[in-house]
Amino acid sequence: MPFYAIVAIVTLGIMFLANAIRVLNEYERGVIFRLGRIIDAKGPGLILLIPLIDRMQKVSLRLVATDVPSQDVITRDNVSVKVNAVIYFRVIDPVKAIITVENYLYATSQLAQTTLRSVCGQAELDDLLSERDKINAHIQEILDRHTDPWGIKVTVVELKYIDLPQEMQRAMAKQAEAERERRAKVIGAEGEYQAAAKLSDAAHILQENPVAIQLRYLQTLREIAAENNSTTIFPVPIDLFKPFATLAEASQQNSTKERSNG
Repeated sequence: MPFYAIVAIVTLGIMFLANAIRVLNEYERGVIFRLGRIIDAKGPGLILLIPLIDRMQKVSLRLVATDVPSQDVITRDNVSVKVNAVIYFRVIDPVKAIITVENYLYATSQLAQTTLRSVCGQAELDDLLSERDKINAHIQEILDRHTDPWGIKVTVVELKYIDLPQEMQRAMAKQAEAERERRAKVIGAEGEYQAAAKLSDAAHILQENPVAIQLRYLQTLREIAAENNSTTIFPVPIDLFKPFATLAEASQQNSTKERSNG
């Protein structure tokens, strides 16, 4: 056999093997088309194709994170905001992802943008700021329902930023400041009420026990005397001397009775 024939056969063999052998990673699947008809999704590992007859298209099964560009949204209470988000999805059926939609990455991104505008436009601004988890779950449910025929599973949707107009930011700052002042006044009023209630209870206790008033008076005098004052002037209540007056009166009565009896 001539040398050039051997070279031609070897060259054809190398070209055949180069076109026939494919190696797919663990996270990849190959959708095989034979003469334009779908065969199956194969992989991972070594894949053998028939040159010029089979055509393979790779599909990654890894989780894909796609950023949703900022969308101009008018909320239900007529506030204009800009909202962007990020979605996480993956291919669960490579055959559907290839034959059902032309470009599943682009289609999923466009669907996420329209769904983001629709859902945020149905919510009020307060709900958009305080109930993100609920809105995220609603968007994820809608996307997952629409991408299921494409073989796509949307796992997570997260709102990233909500940009408010400057006027709205100032209004919300004033509202928050007013709310803090209201809480401070309410807490102060509750403290005054509790203090008044305690003073009222103490007054009832002192009224029922006159001796307690005297003890409290003496304690106050001791506290005043403990200070570094050279001279302390304080009034002496008459009630403090009533017990002594009572004893003196009783002693005088006893003396009068003894004299009369004598």
